Amino acid sequence: MERTAANTAFGNVLVNTLIANVTTSFLWFALTFWVYIETQSVLATGIIGGAYMLFVAFFAMMFGTIVDRHRKHTVMVISSVISAGAFLIAGLLYIWQPEAALLDLGGPWFWLFSGIILFGGVIEQLRNIALSTTVTLLVPEEKRANANGLVGTVQGIAFLVTSVFSGLSIGFLGMGWTLAIAIAAMAVTFAHLLFIRIPEENPVADPNGAGAVDFRGSVRAIRLAPGLFALIVFSTFNNLIGGVYMALMDPYGLTLFDAQMWGFALAFSSTGFLIGGALVAKFGLGAKPMRTMLLVVIAMGLLGSVFMLREWWPLYVIGMWAYMALVPPVEAAEQTVIQKVVPFERQGRVFGVAAAMEAAAAPITAFLIAPLADLLIIPYMDSAEGQRQWGWLLGEGEARGIALICLFAGLVMVVAATLAFFTRSYRKLTDLYATTPGNDPQAGSDPRVDSDAQVDSIGQAESAADAVPTADAVPAGESVPTGESAPTGGPPTAAARATAVGSSSPSLPSARSSEPEDDPAASEAASPR
Repeated sequence: MERTAANTAFGNVLVNTLIANVTTSFLWFALTFWVYIETQSVLATGIIGGAYMLFVAFFAMMFGTIVDRHRKHTVMVISSVISAGAFLIAGLLYIWQPEAALLDLGGPWFWLFSGIILFGGVIEQLRNIALSTTVTLLVPEEKRANANGLVGTVQGIAFLVTSVFSGLSIGFLGMGWTLAIAIAAMAVTFAHLLFIRIPEENPVADPNGAGAVDFRGSVRAIRLAPGLFALIVFSTFNNLIGGVYMALMDPYGLTLFDAQMWGFALAFSSTGFLIGGALVAKFGLGAKPMRTMLLVVIAMGLLGSVFMLREWWPLYVIGMWAYMALVPPVEAAEQTVIQKVVPFERQGRVFGVAAAMEAAAAPITAFLIAPLADLLIIPYMDSAEGQRQWGWLLGEGEARGIALICLFAGLVMVVAATLAFFTRSYRKLTDLYATTPGNDPQAGSDPRVDSDAQVDSIGQAESAADAVPTADAVPAGESVPTGESAPTGGPPTAAARATAVGSSSPSLPSARSSEPEDDPAASEAASPR
């Protein structure tokens, strides 16, 4: 494949992704604003945000299998058509039913209307998984971290545009015209996509893959990369904490601003995405992207715990800006590691598993925190007792309950990222990333796409190697993936996008003890995340 053709294709895919992200995020933001303004219910916005992530978790593994079995351009076309169809159905429903029925939280039409819009937005995850594998397909290994940063920059531009126009559209035009704009924009996305050509051979069928959801193929690919499961679990935990922000950040912002001004505040904050993504695109992630990711997550936790300590809009907006600037490095680090250590033929399924696990975490806290905040913590902080106990730290204001929850959520994130530095999984995956040669999908299909029997023998070899005392070097069984060939946006609310989640190695225990180690999978499951 000519590199110039690859560069052209990658640029066109980024532009098309920008249009698609703007459209789906525009309508999703607008729905969130519209529901909160009309109902003033934190519970409703929390449930809507959690339902979005639940849909992503439900469909992500299926999406990953689809990406591995079809050409990436075909997958993107499918995504555009289904999203446009969902938005068109939502528009017809809006015309058919009065707004009062669509806003009745106790009636069926609210949940049907919101669910259709959510489904159209969730289908965008199919495109995002395809985009992650397209980076591996079109970009050389030494530039993939930079390309992932460029993807983050494009997502930041989409967030910037969306944040402004969603608030303006709901404030001045209403939900009806907002739906019409989204439908027209999806038609433009589809038309532009028809003119894009991605140089790619037809995918070779995996003889071991079966069913619409190839979970076994995903597990095989993850098992071949020691420490990869721990990375996915850590990102899942990070999203578990992120569910708190997903449920509460928009209601907090709409407490400080009206819909139009909140849109402008989000637009300013989203320039942090541009800065963070541009820095990654320019400088990469260093020789140890795992180390970079954990350090950035610690900084995110500290920011998340302090930018609501006072109900002062400059503190909140600047804090969000800094928080969002840290999101692209975290997302790019995870993508860069997976793109290097997982075979191209299975990357879609691995990205699908990661998206499913990470997306499933946020609804848990969103569904728990939203009613907890609405019914217990916010009323408590409005009481004289709550203000007397926490006023010295959180000051005064009508949203001090939200500030208290986010304070503790950020501190939990800091502790989790710090403990992750001292896990064996962190050391193993860092060493594996350093020793695995770059994957080249254009070199042909990987002849070592392993059968079940081969993977079982690899797992036995790793267990035997782990039983032998070694220093910090990678165990013998971990060298298996080194010759393999290979190829997110994100949730649409401010909080969901903000929580997506080198030089020298950190100070770690210098050597393993002489005691035999446990099975790697069991050890990873027991390690602190």
